[in-house]
Amino acid sequence: MRHQEVEVLAIGAGPANLALGIALEEMAPKELAAGTLIIEQHDNTLWQRGMLLPWTQSQVSFLKDLVTLRNPRSEFSFVNYLHSIGRLDEFINLGTFTPYRSEISGYLQWVASSLREVQIEYGRRCVSIEPGPVQDGQVTHWLARTADGAVISSRSLVIGAGRDAYVPAEFAALPENRVIHSTRFSERIEQVDPKEAERIVVIGGAQSAAELLWAAYQRFPEARCTMLMRSIGLNAYQSSKFTNELFYPSFIDDFFATRPETRLQVLREMHVTNYAGLAPNMLETLYREMYQERLQGTERLRMRTLTDVAAARMEDDEVVLTTVDRKTGDREELRCDLVLLGTGFVRDMPGMVRDLATATGAGQATVDRTYRMVLPESYTARCYLQGVNEATHGIADSLLSVLASRSQDIVTDLLAGRGVPSDEALLAKAL
Repeated sequence: MRHQEVEVLAIGAGPANLALGIALEEMAPKELAAGTLIIEQHDNTLWQRGMLLPWTQSQVSFLKDLVTLRNPRSEFSFVNYLHSIGRLDEFINLGTFTPYRSEISGYLQWVASSLREVQIEYGRRCVSIEPGPVQDGQVTHWLARTADGAVISSRSLVIGAGRDAYVPAEFAALPENRVIHSTRFSERIEQVDPKEAERIVVIGGAQSAAELLWAAYQRFPEARCTMLMRSIGLNAYQSSKFTNELFYPSFIDDFFATRPETRLQVLREMHVTNYAGLAPNMLETLYREMYQERLQGTERLRMRTLTDVAAARMEDDEVVLTTVDRKTGDREELRCDLVLLGTGFVRDMPGMVRDLATATGAGQATVDRTYRMVLPESYTARCYLQGVNEATHGIADSLLSVLASRSQDIVTDLLAGRGVPSDEALLAKAL
């Protein structure tokens, strides 16, 4: 059995851990950066790989990249990426703060290949994490097991693999070739024969569902595409400048110090800023297309609002959805060939994190202000959670907006655990 020993093991080579890798190289002593390993289950680094569609754009300013809000002079900025590939002039001329999703993905790949000390290994899926053996009454290491049979021992662990996809129970029993979650859309839609997808139903009423609807509508020009949503209709993101201040990294301190009941209120009120809305251009595109279809009498694109799906089954090679009209309570059967799920992610901690909390005796997985998991006193091994702390750190926790500041918080805490003062941590590579 292959055994590795590293100082820091980061699981997932997405934006969160790439930002961490940059922070380690810019803030930490060389030996710590060089002792850091990032593992990624896929063979490359892509952003939102399931929905990496050519026309999709980020909803976040390019200035909220992996590093700029922490270190605007960094060589790892999005602007320097564009400069390095000779496309800065064109991007400036485009006149936008929100790059195409493919550009963000290209930026992440560039960062991954530009790290000098932090190592990234691809094609390595973590299947379990457990505490290392107790030595002198303390747990000093973690043991991560990977699908290739290896064991990686680390003094510190950073989990940044994202949340689990949410597949409503009503669809869990459908065959895999008849239901596709947005996280796997780009991969699996290639396997769908257009002749076998003449009736497509999209579940959801926010951005990912709308993108699925539009992508399917374009890809299958003969198909009837229907969107089912529980809400009264599609709405734009709430994005006033006042609301956007709640996505500042500086707001994290305020949110973390807030009483739990008030946190819940803030999260409810901010729901429409991230989860329950659409980008204005997406709304405009869908509405204009539906308007044109009505003019032409085709109406291949449809929406059904205030509708629940109570059940789903297979019958005579068709998917049969039992729908419930929320206005009247009436039930109806809707037959289709393919179901696309724009249902987002499970709000609870990922299964891997919950299992780890149980194994340590911590019970429920919680973190302190520096994103370090709260563990029993016998643990000197540290574990940090990225992108899953919305309940304690605010709605921006899963977004690009806070990656630069969060990586600084984690690295500063890592260095404090090694006896490096905070001021020195912040200035380590600036001197």
